[in-house]
Amino acid sequence: MSRATLPVGFDALQAKGWWGAHRWLLLRRASQLGVLGLFLVGPWFGWWLVKGNLSYSYTLNTLPLTDPLLLLQVLVTRHTPERNAVIGALIVLAFYALVGGRVFCAWVCPINPVTDAASYLRRQLDIRGGADMPRSARLWMLGLILVLAASTGTIVWELVNPVPMLHRGLIFGMGMGWLLILAIFLFDLFVMKRGWCGHLCPVGAFYGLLGRKSLVRISATQREACNDCLDCFAVCPEQHVIKLPLKGAPKGIGPVIAAGDCSNCARCIDVCAKNVFAFTLTDAKPAADKPLQS
Repeated sequence: MSRATLPVGFDALQAKGWWGAHRWLLLRRASQLGVLGLFLVGPWFGWWLVKGNLSYSYTLNTLPLTDPLLLLQVLVTRHTPERNAVIGALIVLAFYALVGGRVFCAWVCPINPVTDAASYLRRQLDIRGGADMPRSARLWMLGLILVLAASTGTIVWELVNPVPMLHRGLIFGMGMGWLLILAIFLFDLFVMKRGWCGHLCPVGAFYGLLGRKSLVRISATQREACNDCLDCFAVCPEQHVIKLPLKGAPKGIGPVIAAGDCSNCARCIDVCAKNVFAFTLTDAKPAADKPLQS
């Protein structure tokens, strides 16, 4: 069987075994399900560890956590947020500023498994081509929801935001909400590769801006070991952040993938048989190196 016909991650399976080739993917799924479970065990079983949803919550009736984008929308509506909402937003901002803003997209967001499933099925069915739009479209979407909030005085985006909608639906029943989730899945599958998360979602755009200077990054620490299999490129949800070729990159280009669009999903780590990629800290690179930029 030629390399071109091998399934993505085949070499990693042979070199690292099943767990080694899926470790970070499984940890991400455990994180997503764990976060979702914390919100659901209260209304389902009466164990109120966390009250609320990913927009606004209380942990153990003490720790407030607020979606910073929600707070920003409240501010542009010219309403005064509660003190705890501001404290909660600052806590979340500080956390994602350290670990990477778009970590939310890969490790917390419940829509991510939906879009990942569409991407996987798209590869399996060998669906190619489709619609295209600039990735800056999600920045325009971010601007649009803020303009709508400012002009209407209401948080319009939260009426259709699929993230809290999925949370509410699992508690109270999805109703028509399932149609939105299904629409996102079908859009990514048939219309545009990684269309929702990669090109349209304003939440991802916001966290991408937040995470541009974050401390934790994925780096091509063993770049010279790359065998050009392109499996990392195939599974990356933001392919433009991986600058090819990895081996023999121009002098002065460091290993750190510093682009804000990188979600630290670590799929590149999983599928690389040569262990080219690893989690690092941004200040762990040589002083002469410069980070890879999108």
